[in-house]
Amino acid sequence: ATALPFGQNRLLQRVCLVLGLWTVYAATHATQAFDFWLESALAWVFVGVLTFTYRRLALSDVSYLLLGGFLALHVWGAQHKYASVPLGVWMQQVLGDPRNPYDRFVHFAYGLLAAYPMQEWFMRSMNVRNGFRYFLPIQFTLACSAVYEILESWVARVLSPQQMQEFVGMQGDVWDAQNDMLVAAVGACVAMGITAAVRGLRARQGAVIQPQFAEISGKRLR
Repeated sequence: ATALPFGQNRLLQRVCLVLGLWTVYAATHATQAFDFWLESALAWVFVGVLTFTYRRLALSDVSYLLLGGFLALHVWGAQHKYASVPLGVWMQQVLGDPRNPYDRFVHFAYGLLAAYPMQEWFMRSMNVRNGFRYFLPIQFTLACSAVYEILESWVARVLSPQQMQEFVGMQGDVWDAQNDMLVAAVGACVAMGITAAVRGLRARQGAVIQPQFAEISGKRLR
């Protein structure tokens, strides 16, 4: 992970610039401005936490790219209130789904893109090792998904019944919250599976390279 100050981290500056411009565009073209900012509130609280903790625990560039990708997907969904995102409309036609599946796609992306940064945070802040470094990000993904669904239901209760359905984005699915948590967990499992496979491949490559390096070094010494 990089320890560069933000003023010297060019990649992170570009990520923030692109995400900022994308947010401004989405906010100015949102279906309903109030709903856009309401749905984005938790995301920007999360950005604030990342900003506040940057000097103490800067994540890797890969983690910031993954988180930036997830936030960009969320901003696009908030712009169209999720139920009418153009990509979701296309997916709905291709899959023959009775509902716009973009919100499910973003929940899956949350698990897929945020699990690796979670793992990095657990490993570096709590020194988590062995199998727990793959288990805890999946559990944390489920916990965060559950908290989000609970907070979303609280906000929805303040609104009228019609607004509640639109804000929550159930689209007629009575198991919407449970399915959202399920796909997020699946995304986290996929991310951890990929991470474990890449680490295993690198470990095998390292095991091959080290003896070869030792043999070459020995010949030079002789």
